[in-house]
Amino acid sequence: MKCDKQFFDDVAYERSDVALEETEKSFRRISTCRELSSLMERYLGNRSNLRRRLIKGSYNVIYKFTVEDRGAEGRGEEIILRIPFPGVVQFPDEKTLMETATMLYVSEKTSIPTPPVYYYGLSIENPTGIGPFIIMGYVENDGAFSQALDDPEHLGKDGPPALDPNVPEEKLEFLYGQMAGYLLQLSKLKFPRIGSLLPSSNGHGLPSVEGRPISLNMNSLIQLANVPPIVLPAKGKTYITADEWYLALAEMQMAHLVFQHNDLTYSDYDCRNKYVARQLFRRLAKEGKLSTFGFADDDWSAQSSRFSSNPDSSTNRGPGLSSAPDTRGPFHLWCDDLRGGNILVDKDLRVAALIDWEFAYVGPAQFALDPPWWLLLEEPECWPGGIQEWSKIYDQRLETWLRCVEMAEEEEAERAKPSGGTEEMVRRSEQMALEDEGVGSGRRELVRLSTSMRESWQTGRFWLNYAARKSWAFDSIYWKVLDERFFGDRGDIPEYIWWQTRLDLLTDEERQAMDPFVERKMKEYKAGRILVDWDPEEAKEVLAQVLV
Repeated sequence: MKCDKQFFDDVAYERSDVALEETEKSFRRISTCRELSSLMERYLGNRSNLRRRLIKGSYNVIYKFTVEDRGAEGRGEEIILRIPFPGVVQFPDEKTLMETATMLYVSEKTSIPTPPVYYYGLSIENPTGIGPFIIMGYVENDGAFSQALDDPEHLGKDGPPALDPNVPEEKLEFLYGQMAGYLLQLSKLKFPRIGSLLPSSNGHGLPSVEGRPISLNMNSLIQLANVPPIVLPAKGKTYITADEWYLALAEMQMAHLVFQHNDLTYSDYDCRNKYVARQLFRRLAKEGKLSTFGFADDDWSAQSSRFSSNPDSSTNRGPGLSSAPDTRGPFHLWCDDLRGGNILVDKDLRVAALIDWEFAYVGPAQFALDPPWWLLLEEPECWPGGIQEWSKIYDQRLETWLRCVEMAEEEEAERAKPSGGTEEMVRRSEQMALEDEGVGSGRRELVRLSTSMRESWQTGRFWLNYAARKSWAFDSIYWKVLDERFFGDRGDIPEYIWWQTRLDLLTDEERQAMDPFVERKMKEYKAGRILVDWDPEEAKEVLAQVLV
């Protein structure tokens, strides 16, 4: 079975597992449960009875309570207390603040169903000492979106879900259609800079972008690759252009290669492939080219001559593609962990809630213009047969998804029309509203989300953004999908020396840094399976040697 995903550092993975086992013991203690019941009563003012055993998620532990004298006719309301797993979640207090703020913002600004948030607290406010918490309403459900669409052959078996190849089209359209409407709503939320939402300091008003973006990949780089936190975006850091964030993502890809000691590089040639891919990707980010790839503004890539721009825009070069979003914004809410398992449905397959917003942040508009990867439930790099086989099936299901997005757009346009109005009047009104918000120049013509998503898949923008966010998928996607789109045909060259075909594209400094770097990585490979406890200043210096 072929897989296009690189391996985690198994030593780091084992360390995380051992720590998790120890943590679970403290979560299950009777004394802990009693203290948490008291905590619930202190915040809610009612007697709280723990009703269920510990519920484990990927990143959180959940306690389910029945709180007396709440709910319909005072029969008691089911409420959950949710705590991030120490050691798995790397920035628990920040994560809790950001997730709370995001849920509050989304519930205020959209009709997307989310669990109601009642209270939250940081680690210092939890008397058990096991971390920050969120107290939220329990949402009745009949399982997840992924369970409703999973291949029946997977039922009862270990492993991730995968879309049932025989799923009825009506069922798929019903579930896709609901999510299309919700993503359309998310695409309307606009912000002045890139970062994470935080609650307002005075407890009143809407959350705003004040924190650094904490992505799922950042969390994994620390947990599963032993990347020192000092080389990741600093606490409180926000970004004012999409190009800045693309560069930060590219440098995190390089940090992954530099600091994962085990299970990532196996040979001199393998290391050179990975090094060259990251240097070229970073260069494109520094030059502001990643943010324009696959748009009408793309006049640099090898594939750009195959595409041209939208005939309705005077700013474009010819008929074909839409123009790129302004790198200065506005920016859009992006949820790294939005997937089938975090979409709850009821017995009638209606979406009951979108949960687990912990790795949501405001990111480049380009991200929101991509079709979602989770249409097939399984990630492309983990698909049997690799990303090429995944792409063939995705291409078919994407048509269903785009029809659903188009239907959602038509319904929204009908609702937005004033009495006797036209679609053109709606478009002008939306453009004026965007400019009035003061969150961007508004230079990009209003383009339907369905159009942007279709172009994203056709041009490979989908893959660029996916690779930028996914360190363990980066190498396969870069060399198998992106490289020739960027720089042209490599010819019939064996995979292990792909790097040689792009060596002339490196700067003198990048070429000079390669041999010492590869030599160091090969020494690490031969040194044995260890984890390095990096001194912060030394870590920054080691990374700087390749960020030339």
